[in-house]
Amino acid sequence: MTEQHPEHSSASPAYIPEASTNPAASGLGSSSYSPLEATGAAQSQEEPVCPRHPDRVSYARCKRCMRPACGACQVQMEVGMLCADCYRELSAAAAAARPAPFKPWATYTLISLNVLVYALQWMVPSFFQNFALNWAYVDYYEGINGYYRALTSGFMHSQYDYTHILFNMFSLYIFGTALERMLGRWRFVTIYIASILGGSAMVYLLAYRDTVVGASGGIFGLIGSYLVLLVLMKQREQIRSLMGMIGLNVVMGFVMPNISWQGHLGGFIAGVVVTLVVIAPQLIQVQKLKKEHHL
Repeated sequence: MTEQHPEHSSASPAYIPEASTNPAASGLGSSSYSPLEATGAAQSQEEPVCPRHPDRVSYARCKRCMRPACGACQVQMEVGMLCADCYRELSAAAAAARPAPFKPWATYTLISLNVLVYALQWMVPSFFQNFALNWAYVDYYEGINGYYRALTSGFMHSQYDYTHILFNMFSLYIFGTALERMLGRWRFVTIYIASILGGSAMVYLLAYRDTVVGASGGIFGLIGSYLVLLVLMKQREQIRSLMGMIGLNVVMGFVMPNISWQGHLGGFIAGVVVTLVVIAPQLIQVQKLKKEHHL
């Protein structure tokens, strides 16, 4: 016979029924509130709502802050949906980081000065005589005190040919805005003034007795400066177009009367030289970087 042990018997008594039949022990008391109803109530209290519209339930969340957003507050982007608050913050940050639109104030100022001087030529009878350039007159009557004419003449134009100032101001706007953006305001102004003086210097050497006025020397200096930059950037197509325009102006300087090709030549040379001087630090830096790269 085998001996049976009460602790291993399948008929051993259980203790759960006694505990389960005690309402106080189950923690539910005498209430009829079921566990399923409690779970449903908790879920209803935790439903996500839009922070801007608390009365609207939304399960869509912003990709940036992960907060719920109702349909009225959703902004669809390529990266996903953003809430209205995040979209506003990102838009403000992008606007602050965006550079301000470029305004060629130096070019506008130079054009304004030329127009103002042209008006003064009409209003003041002696203005032309006092500020136009004739080196023979300067050396004989004024000496060094008249050298200011080398600059002032570059802001004057023919009084009886309005196409002179119109063509020059159009050219100044075209090349001025481009160079002011590429070089900066002060470098651009430096090149322009130096080109006017260079044109006056060439007139001294090649047309000593001629009376000259006009911004053409400064403008040809800007053309020379622009040509230098195109060559450095290796813009072959633009170089060909610019060279064609330069060639046309050279022919016009010899064929058409009352055009100082000497002033054009001096301004062009000055523009090229001064441009190389003002950008020399950048050129040197580029050459150093190229050597370091090869090493």
